[in-house]
Formats: sequence, C-alpha cells, structure tokens
Amino acid sequence: MDTCSEQHVICLDMGTTNTRVWLLCGDEVLAHSTRPIGVRLTATEGSTGRLAAALREMVAEVTSKAGEAHQPKCIGAAGMITSDLGLKEIPHVVAPAGLKEIVSSSQWHHFREITELPFLLVPGIRTTRNDSTEDVMRGEETLCLGLITSRVLSLPGVVLNLGSHWKAIEVDSSGRICSSVTSLSGELIDAARTQTVLASSLPKEFPNELPWKWAEAGMIECRQAGLPRTLFRVRLLELQNEGTAEERLAFLVGVFIACDLDALLAHGIFVDKQVVLSGRLAITECWKRALQQMSVHASGLNADDTERAFLKGLQQVMNRVQSYKGIQKAQLTSTTTF
Repeated sequence: MDTCSEQHVICLDMGTTNTRVWLLCGDEVLAHSTRPIGVRLTATEGSTGRLAAALREMVAEVTSKAGEAHQPKCIGAAGMITSDLGLKEIPHVVAPAGLKEIVSSSQWHHFREITELPFLLVPGIRTTRNDSTEDVMRGEETLCLGLITSRVLSLPGVVLNLGSHWKAIEVDSSGRICSSVTSLSGELIDAARTQTVLASSLPKEFPNELPWKWAEAGMIECRQAGLPRTLFRVRLLELQNEGTAEERLAFLVGVFIACDLDALLAHGIFVDKQVVLSGRLAITECWKRALQQMSVHASGLNADDTERAFLKGLQQVMNRVQSYKGIQKAQLTSTTTF
C-alpha cells in the first residue's frame, strides 16, 4: 500500500517570521512558495486568520504551478504550525527522541478553510539537560532527521540552527535529540537593525558576508562591557564615522555571538562533537570562525543544503506514518483555525 509521501505531496515549514511551501514528487521539487509571514503575526494580532489566509494562497500557488498532472495527496507540515501560536497545537515529544518517537506522535488534521488536503502535523521536541535547563523546538527536529539520514551530521553531534531563534541541538550516538539550548538572538539582531536607534548605523539589507575582524571586535567588547553598553557602541561608531554600515553590523552580530557562545561553552555542549551550522551565510561564517578559535570543528550548510535536509527529514516521517487511506477513518479529525 502506497503512503501519501511516496506520491505527490506538499511539504510545509512554518517559522516565527517566514513560511515555506513545496510541492514534491519523490525528491524532486516541482514548485515552491515563500512568504515573510509566520507565527509572530499570531503573537502580535491574537488571531491565526491572516496566517491561514496566506497558507491557502501558498497551497493554491504551488498546486497551480505544478499543473494538473501533479496534484498532491496530502500535506506534511512541521515547525511553529504545531505551536500554540500556529493552527493546531501538538504536544512536544519528550527527549531523548528520534524518528520513532516523532512518527508515533505525528497527527492528521483537516483545515478546510485552507484546503481539502489532509495535514500530517509533525510535533516538536521538549528537552531537559542534566542541569534541569528546559528547552523546546519545532521544526529543527525535522532538519536534524534529514541531516542524519544524509550523513551530513556525524554522531554524536551538534546542529546549530541560526534563524529567528539561535538553537544548539545535541544529537546522541543513536541519532536521538537529547537536549537543546535556545536564544532569541536572531530576532534581537533584526529588531536592533530595524526597530531601534541603531537602524541608521546599519545596512538596510543583510549582506552575504561580514568582516570577521569587526565581528571579533564586537565579541571582545561585549565580554568587557556587557550586552546593553556594547549595543550602544554601534551608535557611537556611526557618530565617530568609524566603519561602514556592514562593518558595524558585523560588530553587532559579534556581540550576540559572544553572549550565546559563552553560555553554550559553559553548558559543555560542544565537547568532543562535530558542529553543523545552518542559517544566514554571513552569520554562519562568523560563528564558524568563533568556534574554530575555541578548537571546535564546525562546517556550514548553504541554503540549498538546509532545504534538502529539511525536506528529506519531513519525507522520512511521512514515509513511516501509516498510509492516508488506512488512517483516514481512525484518526483524521477536522480542525477550525479561526
């Protein structure tokens, strides 16, 4: 019996600030759509209405692009769509957790105001370290599954995902996620860059490269003066005509790298592990240099590598779940998002 994931399917990744949708046949991407919309909208507006409307348009867009010969059978969705700010909250799986635990906790749901296609919702993972530090993730677990399957991540290892949230994820020798540590550094960098007095000191668009010398200077000063004071230093650099906008942005990124790196080193997360970095190229390259200074081996993924790994992880979950035909009567529920 064929599973829906062996036919034409839609894969969906919803984050805090961005949502991506792909229509696939096997490993081939036939159509895709990306929009700068995520659950931050729910947090600020108190409603999922605009989120659901955007998803309806995106699903229709990829279906139209792929054409009549490539109609999808179902949608696999991971990320913040399963959070309390998304369309349907699915409880986190408790770590240590790998493919088996994620598959067993995935759920089918219908959102008929979006599409008649059923959604397979993939849960996130809740972790607790030995020091009782609790953390959660939604979406990164799917990326980790793909990196393990692709043999990009050596086990045991660490995935450092540098998106809206910066998250260090420990994966054990059995391929199970055992802990994670998350910060809001990605969002704080964007907020400082666009919503504070520092906006005039920094570039309007995020560059593909940041000068390491300036990032390192930001790290050093943050360790000496602390986060709030060093952030204001960016403004002083502009007033003193020091550095370009891109160089001052590198300084700002270095400030947040120092804060997160020092905390992660204190946790001992990087000991005897390879690190795989995912995120904006400019930021991952700065992180790689910072880790190398600490004798930590790190390799970076480009955007295409990250996308392929996420899709492979999501398809792996879908391939392991019972077929849509077999599960339809027993488990498929109808959910309203408005």
